[in-house]
Amino acid sequence: MTIKDIQNYLGQFFDSVELEGSAERVISGPAKIETAQQGQVSFVANEKYVKYLSTTEASLIIVHPSVSLDASNSATSFLKVSDPYTAFVFLLKKFALPRTVAAKGIARTAAIGEGVTLGEGVSIGEYAVIGDRCSIGRNTVIGAHTVLLHDVAVGEDTILFPSVTCYDSTIIGSRVVIHSGSVIGADGFGFAPQSDGSYVKIPQMGIVEIGDDVEIGANATLDRATMGSTLIGRGAKIDNLVQIAHNCRIGEDTVIAAQAGISGSVTIGRQCIIGGQAGFAGHLELADGIKVAAQAGISKSFLQPGISLRGYPAQPMRDQLKYEAMLRNLGAMKAKLDRLEAEMQELNMK
Repeated sequence: MTIKDIQNYLGQFFDSVELEGSAERVISGPAKIETAQQGQVSFVANEKYVKYLSTTEASLIIVHPSVSLDASNSATSFLKVSDPYTAFVFLLKKFALPRTVAAKGIARTAAIGEGVTLGEGVSIGEYAVIGDRCSIGRNTVIGAHTVLLHDVAVGEDTILFPSVTCYDSTIIGSRVVIHSGSVIGADGFGFAPQSDGSYVKIPQMGIVEIGDDVEIGANATLDRATMGSTLIGRGAKIDNLVQIAHNCRIGEDTVIAAQAGISGSVTIGRQCIIGGQAGFAGHLELADGIKVAAQAGISKSFLQPGISLRGYPAQPMRDQLKYEAMLRNLGAMKAKLDRLEAEMQELNMK
């Protein structure tokens, strides 16, 4: 694409895309600003990368209109947009090559059960197993060694990468992406303690339902409900190594980062952001738009929309920062108290 082509392309998404520099250079692909070469495009969305504007060899940089270009490289052209990060994401999508998850059609070694419904254009990879009465929508791709147990329903234009396992009766929407190693619909962790110290397994009779446009990373685990459904709302994004327990409800467009652990029957609202390694006790509720910092421990419900939580146990960000500031001063406070105690003892001796 020429720079002019890119300007026109981004003009579909932004009210203003202002060009400074040549419009005719040809751009072959994207690169990080630190290592970009001639013919490549990069971006600056964080102040700490502004310093590279004078040294980069990139032919095109996408920047915010507020960025000063006085010290920039004169051989570089610039596109000014209101959101450089999102603009670069659109370009990545434009330049990205499609991945081949499975060859077109049904592989010879795939095992297809009885009563299976396959939409037009479905592809199923080598040694995949499709259980009885499964339904797979058109243009969906099932990777090699992926297993769908009986009665699984998968929507249209969905991609299951190799070695995904979906237990029986799982429901997966359209345009969903599930990466390798993830297990959808395993039994929830339900055991009834007995008087002799043993445990009786609680039958896990529910299912997992995944809405449209969800993406689930590698080696994530989403447990089936004890009764009813574990629900993943439309547009949710779940990172690698996330555990979501039975009967959880994850709201639309909520993002959960790697190694977060969510106990049973937790309800998380819409458009929440859950940081890596955050942990949730069971039967809690978070309102819409809440942000949870990495490694936070959520031990109670928070029903005020849009707040930020931090710490262990988690508290609203302002309270937690005050608490941390107080902890940092404990040493000085103790030294002051020791000094005052010594002075009091001297006074008493007199």
